[in-house]
Amino acid sequence: MENKTDETKVLADALTPRQIVEELDKYIIGQFEAKRSVAIALRNRARRQMLEEDMQDEVAPKNIIMIGSTGVGKTEIARRLARLVDAPFIKVEASKYTEIGYVGRDVESMIRDLTEISVSRVKSEQAVAVEEKALEKAEERLLDNLFPMPRALKNPRNNTPNDDPEADEDIDENEDIDIDEDIIELPFDLDITEEQDEALEKQRERHLKTRDKLRQRLKNGEFEEKEVDISMKTRSMPFVEIFSPGGIEEMDINFKDMFSNILPNQTKKRRVPVSEARQILMQEEAEKLIDMDAVISDAIERVENSGIVFLDEIDKIAGRESRQGPDVSREGVQRDILPIIEGSTVATKYGSVRTHHVLFIAAGAFHVSNPSDLIPELQGRFPIRVELKSLNKSDFKCILTEPKNALVKQYTALLHTEGIEATITDDAIDEIAALAFQVNESVEDIGARRLHTIMEKLFENLFFDAPDLDEKSATIDADYVRGELVEIVKDQDLSRYIL
Repeated sequence: MENKTDETKVLADALTPRQIVEELDKYIIGQFEAKRSVAIALRNRARRQMLEEDMQDEVAPKNIIMIGSTGVGKTEIARRLARLVDAPFIKVEASKYTEIGYVGRDVESMIRDLTEISVSRVKSEQAVAVEEKALEKAEERLLDNLFPMPRALKNPRNNTPNDDPEADEDIDENEDIDIDEDIIELPFDLDITEEQDEALEKQRERHLKTRDKLRQRLKNGEFEEKEVDISMKTRSMPFVEIFSPGGIEEMDINFKDMFSNILPNQTKKRRVPVSEARQILMQEEAEKLIDMDAVISDAIERVENSGIVFLDEIDKIAGRESRQGPDVSREGVQRDILPIIEGSTVATKYGSVRTHHVLFIAAGAFHVSNPSDLIPELQGRFPIRVELKSLNKSDFKCILTEPKNALVKQYTALLHTEGIEATITDDAIDEIAALAFQVNESVEDIGARRLHTIMEKLFENLFFDAPDLDEKSATIDADYVRGELVEIVKDQDLSRYIL
């Protein structure tokens, strides 16, 4: 009954398809069909976890092919989707796996890279979880550096107390003490009387009391600029190049760990400010506190159940109908990718990773080929196909103003750093959108990326002169846009200015 309650909670905590689309709308304009498809695929993952265990393995992820020209939002939809649910995500280009053995890569490397990303993410989360404890340990090490305990007080049985009653006196909180002053060592003596032992105990108490006050001053940031010497662990790893057809991971040898066990750890001293030393020591202490076995186990579980692979340029490995048959290397890449998408076990340096429930989102323009040009087995592994629409003038206007960090907001914020308050009028936005649409129609349709090139050209002079301007306000209207981009409008060779 408890398991069923936990499973129900998984679905209750997951976003509904409508909520996913609403979140994507904050960053991506239009393309409702594509957003709807990825939202359903994501929700089905949570639904699968509510099924019986034997059925969970049978439910395959609903992989998606997005069809659309560049700049319409294919990559952004996949990336925002992964960020929305904090899922391991990697973007790879299918074309880089061509001609394996010459310039390409082993197709299984995409899963290894995805696992590496997941391990790094889980490790970062664990570092945040132990941050408070790591900070405490780092500050204790800093105190040991700033105000070390005399050896006599650490091992009192081998020493006699200092007869000087003024030694290690209690300090005032506001007193500017010299922390680097020499610590008076106590003379060596095997015979310690009861009175001497009590005197040592009092000195130790005074030392600890002083240390507590210094700890508070350290927390208050009074020693941030003071330089200290810290010992850092360094590891000189030899460079070893190994040629293996299946990749170094398949050799089942972790050379990094192997050499770390053979070679001794080395330390080097650095003199750095306390502020920097605190960060270095915190990282070292966090490394000690993190349970790497738990990190790796969690990371692999996330890859297997939540991982998303965005396979871009899938059309570049599709065969063309105009040829006698598909190119050998391209069809070979499709056949290599097929078992990964079907579900296989990939050997990584962290262990075996199953790809049976990794979500694959493929994308391509398909200008000179069609999804049907892919081998039938691969087509069957992408049951959902979505065609993204080209952007029009209205879409460009929305992209300029509506997203959470819209382009207009970005450029005005950049000028604000120079103390310039810029105002972009509505007619200027209309003019920019119209020009972007015109250039896309006339030269080449690169989608929303056209807005970036036009905005850079529009603000070029203003960005250059901004630090030297006496007038700290600027109004950008339609006339200003036409004035800055008049050459683009006149010249037939628009690519000279834009591409």
